[in-house]
Amino acid sequence: MSTSQQWIDRAGKHIAKNYGRYPLVPVRGAGCRLWDADGKVYLDFLAGVAVNSLGHCHPKVVEALQKQAETLIHCSNYYHIPQQIELAEILCAHSFGDRVFFCNSGAEANEAAIKLARKYSREKHGENRFEIITALGSFHGRTYGGISATGQEKVRVGFEPVVPGFTYVPYGDVAALKAAITPATCAIMLEPLQGEGGVYVPPTGYFKAVREVCDAHGLLLILDEVQAGCGRTGTLFAYEQEGIEPDIMTLAKALAGGPPIGAMVARETVADSFGPGSHGSTFGGNPLMTASGVAAMRALLDEGILENCRAMGDYFRERLEALKSRYSFVTEVRGRGLILGMELNIDGGGIVVKAMERGLLINCTVGKVLRFVPPLIVTRAEIDEAMSVLDGIFSEL
Repeated sequence: MSTSQQWIDRAGKHIAKNYGRYPLVPVRGAGCRLWDADGKVYLDFLAGVAVNSLGHCHPKVVEALQKQAETLIHCSNYYHIPQQIELAEILCAHSFGDRVFFCNSGAEANEAAIKLARKYSREKHGENRFEIITALGSFHGRTYGGISATGQEKVRVGFEPVVPGFTYVPYGDVAALKAAITPATCAIMLEPLQGEGGVYVPPTGYFKAVREVCDAHGLLLILDEVQAGCGRTGTLFAYEQEGIEPDIMTLAKALAGGPPIGAMVARETVADSFGPGSHGSTFGGNPLMTASGVAAMRALLDEGILENCRAMGDYFRERLEALKSRYSFVTEVRGRGLILGMELNIDGGGIVVKAMERGLLINCTVGKVLRFVPPLIVTRAEIDEAMSVLDGIFSEL
């Protein structure tokens, strides 16, 4: 078996250079642990960037994949796919939605939402109503539609011109949002909390006000729950904590417990604008991925994982707040459930590297916010272990 360095050397010859990769080569995972090619074990509090919410290789997900791989891996969406139907039923039964479109990623789910919003608005209000308001600091994917909707200039540099028709306003600012509405506005697209943008939680009442604005102006409300959905904030969907319902919601990341999948969930009246031939995906909703999705959603709903997320989220936050009280360079702790951010007044990149060297995997967003998105099955002992590593690093700074 090759060593980590041997794999890294091979990657340097043929893999595209669009990722800034750490010198880590994972080869096995179980629960909240990863093993690299040299046999070193890591406590994984990044979880594939909030993908492995059930932990690595959850038994029910593995079993579903194995069984489906032996039966039928792929077939066309020209036909009805039982596993896709089952997963759609689960999502609609537990959300506001009536219809689901399946794809392969969060970016694709957001593309579908953007297209649906524009098509619906064109049919209902005419061709001049197509603009979408999003938030500064947001992240909606790496496709052209995704980077155009994203309120971060850095993702667009070098790829201009981007798709027109997007306006950005400060996150959490209702007055700015109202001021941005024009006769051309068709939708407002927001994250329930901003993950890539620095783990920002909206002010209390913000989404109720946004929903009221949408209703008053006949606008669609799109919620990007790619990172915050599927239990990450302690409820199945993050919007449940806001006391409102969107018109369209996008999901991905944790939806299938690890394998790649995306979904756009919409109200019947809106989804009707997607008729045959209007949008599609060759691999979207294939039997293998949706079988995994069914298993992952059933585990999430039936195994007390949401309850664990809430309890461990509270405990984790208490431990982070305790660190904040001891170290002056920690300025704020924020988040919900098990998506938590610790903002520093120093660069966080070096801390990520030191943590990895000591067997803890985390990451840093916007240069100074340490982000923690461990599997939702994480235990108090594992949180204590992670805090011990961080405490040791902080004490040396």
